Amino acid sequence: MIDVTQQINDVRREIGTRVIEAGEARTVTISQTYDAAVDDLWDACTNPERLPRWFLPVSGDLRLNGTYQLEGNAGGTIEQCDPPHSFAATWEYGGAVSWIEVRFVPESAGRTRLELEHIAMEDEHWAEFGPGAAGIGWDLAFIGLALHVDTGDVVDHAAVEAWGASDDGRQFVLMSSERWREADVAAGTDEGTARQRAGRTAAFFTGASVDESSG
Repeated sequence: MIDVTQQINDVRREIGTRVIEAGEARTVTISQTYDAAVDDLWDACTNPERLPRWFLPVSGDLRLNGTYQLEGNAGGTIEQCDPPHSFAATWEYGGAVSWIEVRFVPESAGRTRLELEHIAMEDEHWAEFGPGAAGIGWDLAFIGLALHVDTGDVVDHAAVEAWGASDDGRQFVLMSSERWREADVAAGTDEGTARQRAGRTAAFFTGASVDESSG
């Protein structure tokens, strides 16, 4: 379905801190450059008719101060919108509230860098699972976008689900988890803590035991 190693290497991952109105938060930033003009990439990520082609069906009022709901996933309120450069929204799921900021940065002709920053309070969930809890999910979403941009086709969600349960899909999750562990350490987390929570997160995504997912 996709070259696992190339996709892992094409993505940049960073962990940071940020002070928001609710207090000090942690940031998980994932970015990738696509062979698409900025207007096209913006449309792929904001058009409710196009989003389901690679991500999830979305309903709601997709405008500034409007609300959205991704089918079977998060919903929230659109707090900022500056087409085709950026948008920001709350990310509300499972009773928890975090925030996303998505930026579209033109690079060379016909190429655009997508930067997605997920902002969350440093709570018990972060302490247990670390940045990979959000990061691996976004890594998986970026696969769909990469396939859609490369081919223009509608992503076969059944095929993606089957791939996720395959050896290649499991390997992708483990490689993603390892890269987020590295980013966690680079942001100042001690090696032992970063490895433990990366193992817990990989186990969640793969269904393996923590020992198996830790290598």
